[in-house]
Amino acid sequence: MSTVTVKTGQPSALAEFWHYFSRNKGAVIGLVVFVIILVVAVFAPVFAPHAPNEQNREVLLAVPAWMEGGRASFPLGTDAVGRDILSRLIYGARFSLFIGVVVVTLSVICGVLIGLVAGYFRGKIDTAIMRLMDIILAFPSLLLALVLVAVLGPGLTNAMIAISLVNQPHFVRLTRASVISEREKEYVIASRVAGAGTLRLMFKTILPNCLGPLIVQATLAFSAAILDAAALGFLGMGAQPPTPEWGTMLAESREFISRAWWVVTFPGLAILITVLAINLMGDGLRDALDPKLKRS
Repeated sequence: MSTVTVKTGQPSALAEFWHYFSRNKGAVIGLVVFVIILVVAVFAPVFAPHAPNEQNREVLLAVPAWMEGGRASFPLGTDAVGRDILSRLIYGARFSLFIGVVVVTLSVICGVLIGLVAGYFRGKIDTAIMRLMDIILAFPSLLLALVLVAVLGPGLTNAMIAISLVNQPHFVRLTRASVISEREKEYVIASRVAGAGTLRLMFKTILPNCLGPLIVQATLAFSAAILDAAALGFLGMGAQPPTPEWGTMLAESREFISRAWWVVTFPGLAILITVLAINLMGDGLRDALDPKLKRS
């Protein structure tokens, strides 16, 4: 009788990624919270009980629903002009996530391209690029962003451009370091000997093997972008009123902190929860994508 040998296949890359990612319970919790925030932001008109800029003059600074005198139609109370705080927080999630996506996209594209050039060609090009990045990193990030917004003019678009420029050096340095470590490995040398051109070596051979650290850095930059945008909004240099952006909401409610705690507390909690969830996800991505941190 002939015997049949059953071969067990290797787990897929996605299954292996989820195995290591799910071992970090904090990362799973962060992922769940982030997905909830994302769903709420995408379907904001469904979840928000009121329009974000709708003013109800008869309920100025109304207390949250669970406090004495609160109204069920305004679960988290209202601000100084009668706008529902919960609705503004829900719509504010859209702006915060949009800011994160735009800033990370711009930072990654520009930073990776510049880092690839610096790490692959080395020499004077590398020196000039890295000295410029060192100069940018020498300034406090928020201060440099404030200067750039002051030059470009206040507004959400200019704030995103400024934050992207501030975050870009981190991606340049990380990409350069990864490219330098990869460019002399055997598979790259074999591709070069086989006749692969410069662009093919840079973008198809080397870059895909540098994506792990870049994905982790992009996740952390996402949360940093939300924080920086909120800080610029709080200082009046980011999104302008009546835009329901969390930092701008904090700025508008500063004078009421002593007699209407909810108008300051809830936007602050929204920023805290969102940034914490993204950072926890970043820790899980680092564990899942860094071979040195994978435990057998």
